[in-house]
Amino acid sequence: MSRIGLSSEFPGYKGEALKALQEAGSEIEDFICITKDGVTYEGVLIPRSEYGDDKHLVIKLKSGYNIGIRITPTTRIERIGSKARLAFNPASPPEQKPGLPRVAILSTGGTIASRVDYRTGAVRPAISANDLYSIIPELSNIAMIEAQILFSLFSEDMTPQHWTKIAETVAEYITNGVDGVVITHGTDTMGYTAAALSFALQNLPVPVVLVGAQRSEDRPSSDAATNMIGAVLAAANAPFAEVVVAMHEKISDESIVLHRGTKVRKCHTSRRDAFKSVDGNPIARITDEQITMLTNDYSKRNASTELILKPRFDDRVALVKFDPGMSPNIIDWHADNGYKGTILEGTGLGHVSRALFRAIGKTIEKGIVVAMTSQCVWGRVDMNVYENGRDLLALGVVPLEDMLPESALVKLMWVFGQTDDIEEAKRLLRSNIAHEISERTIKIG
Repeated sequence: MSRIGLSSEFPGYKGEALKALQEAGSEIEDFICITKDGVTYEGVLIPRSEYGDDKHLVIKLKSGYNIGIRITPTTRIERIGSKARLAFNPASPPEQKPGLPRVAILSTGGTIASRVDYRTGAVRPAISANDLYSIIPELSNIAMIEAQILFSLFSEDMTPQHWTKIAETVAEYITNGVDGVVITHGTDTMGYTAAALSFALQNLPVPVVLVGAQRSEDRPSSDAATNMIGAVLAAANAPFAEVVVAMHEKISDESIVLHRGTKVRKCHTSRRDAFKSVDGNPIARITDEQITMLTNDYSKRNASTELILKPRFDDRVALVKFDPGMSPNIIDWHADNGYKGTILEGTGLGHVSRALFRAIGKTIEKGIVVAMTSQCVWGRVDMNVYENGRDLLALGVVPLEDMLPESALVKLMWVFGQTDDIEEAKRLLRSNIAHEISERTIKIG
């Protein structure tokens, strides 16, 4: 994209907007007053996205919100104050209080550890776990915090290699005696990482809590602080020892719920309550800093339990969503390009078109695992009901009950990180290792 006309002194401004600022003698970070159509707006002049138009000014109001104001011939701009500092300067972390539980906070990036990039208008990874601790002083009354930055990534850039590093680092902290671990993570693929850690960290002695935010910390509507407080409370004091995801239960700040790492899915792009437990209930709820367990079926916290670390993953596994008219070439391509397994996301009870049967059969004959999940959000695969399902079973397709497609993909990566034996891989895939398979189908509604 051309950047002709952009000013280095006025990042993102050009054309009419730039001319108006220069005539007013205003600079970026000045407090300015803009009068337009009889209405007055006061705030700090901030940089604009370089991809924006040339007809708007953007100011940050005292409320913390940003607004754009279109320049017209009658718009008047007045500089009313000296420069403000827009850089993020966290306060010094609160003093640690001996005797509280020890909690490690590992930062991997995401919105919960992000701020607005005024060059592009987008959100970028920026602040560390220690910064988060310093701007949420309530944490000092909950736990003694040990903070470390592992990565500074958006969650779409997370890979199985990152899962391995996270698992190994969590294991180090647990070995060193922390009472719980919190992992800040981008929300878009947090469910995948939660599932990966559920398989990699077995026989946990303490909770491992993933936490994210739908809105970055520098926005007034941010859910970052509330989610973080809930996550640290759970890591420090919850009676269970499992991998969970801590996020808002509702759009309000009323409660945080803790979802099992293998049974959680992000179901909305931006709402605070985007995360839901599928085919199961959340394991616990936090209200007014009190933890209420929602099930009696959980692994108990026990400091003397010895962690079993199995952090290896093999990413030569595919998740293929069936669609009407799908070409068998898609199945063949994975079989011909070194993939060791395919998770099919079939329709209903676990079906795909008969046009794919020959390709699926050839794939299985090559010693490649093919397993079936459902595109439906709730319910479980039952391939014995209809003829197509029975024929797929006869070909050797492995039914995966009510396992989420995402969890199934991660699990098969983990399985091939443990063994190359096909029969052992199938056995592990069918085994219920981290509550990824429900004993019975939960009735909805």
